[in-house]
Amino acid sequence: MDIAEMMDQFLRNYDPENKMSEKQKKIVAAAIEIFSEKGFAATSTSEIAKKAGVAEGTIFRHYKTKKDLLISIVMPTMIKYVAPFFAKNFSREIFENEHKSFESFLRKMIQNRFDFAKQNFPILKIYMQEVFYHEELQGEFRKVFLNHVYEKFKNIILHFQEKGEIVFLPPDTVIRMIISTVLGFMVNRFVISPEKVWNDEEEIEQTVQFLLNGLKR
Repeated sequence: MDIAEMMDQFLRNYDPENKMSEKQKKIVAAAIEIFSEKGFAATSTSEIAKKAGVAEGTIFRHYKTKKDLLISIVMPTMIKYVAPFFAKNFSREIFENEHKSFESFLRKMIQNRFDFAKQNFPILKIYMQEVFYHEELQGEFRKVFLNHVYEKFKNIILHFQEKGEIVFLPPDTVIRMIISTVLGFMVNRFVISPEKVWNDEEEIEQTVQFLLNGLKR
């Protein structure tokens, strides 16, 4: 699926009353592609305009600044796409199902997040590149995590601690270790070394085993 198709799917599924014109769609799709390849700071509005096949002035009729264009991509993605998909669907698929063991929970969670990252890589790459520079993006991420994920994640950890499967560390510490490990794998896989020849199944299994053995009671 190319980025233009991804944008159309996003708008159909998560913004059914979308009023975005065809030119705006082209601008946003071009911006996603170039921001993903070069980063926000290194991208010019003239490059975006050329890629979208519009005059540069057209961009500024819709977006006052380049940052407005970035936020128009990332914030709706966080609020309308990542929030419901990452948080609500993720919670339903992972935290609201029973897991026979901590190992089966880990394996299903990591595979779920890997599939999501692979499918939505261009948009997520922009977010990962820019989240450290824009407080509004950090705030949205914290809100989504705390409102939809944190308590259910904590309950899973407490459950498997009570079963004696994982070490009695504070649940926040265990959550942080899991997120740091999984995020580190995803960043290397999709951002730092995407050109490397990866054996994804093997990497996922090694990540599961690393966490499983590190947290074993």
